[in-house]
Amino acid sequence: MKKLSTYIVMLVMGLATFSFSGCTEDQLIGMTLEGTWRGDMDIYHTYGGKTYEASWSEICFSSDAFRFTQGTGYWLDQYSSSPWGRDYVANHITWKVLNEVIYVHFEEDNYNIEIHDYSLNNNRFIGTIWDGGTRVDFNLYKVDSPNWNNYYYGWDYYAKGDNGKVAAPEPPVRHFGDPDKK
Repeated sequence: MKKLSTYIVMLVMGLATFSFSGCTEDQLIGMTLEGTWRGDMDIYHTYGGKTYEASWSEICFSSDAFRFTQGTGYWLDQYSSSPWGRDYVANHITWKVLNEVIYVHFEEDNYNIEIHDYSLNNNRFIGTIWDGGTRVDFNLYKVDSPNWNNYYYGWDYYAKGDNGKVAAPEPPVRHFGDPDKK
């Protein structure tokens, strides 16, 4: 009887190991998402009554050390010649994966998007951004991380005058989609 209870305890311990080590689908997505991605996000900004289309975008997803389903990161939209003092717009982001939907919050802009209907592997991230009622397709490739400390985040740094004060009246506004279809 003692041998039988020893075997039962060992069996229960072995099964417990399997139940604690399994990953959920959201965790697998978060682990694959972690890294830096670059490509076409179909983004434009309006500034001073004019529209400027991003040449490319780069997004860095860093996972929370204790949960792979959420984290922080950076979103950079690169422009060829913008009038707001830098050829990019950079935002800190927080993100989470819930029921296989990726939610992204832009910290400086206090703005949210959702990513649905996507395909994600270790090299490619293709899908659809939901920006309210607007759907925008994107196509990204995994790249090496740049030094994110070289960027200025938020509006306070976009357009500096000679005295260090903000020279522009308002920040550029990010939009998703084709500006010709507004």
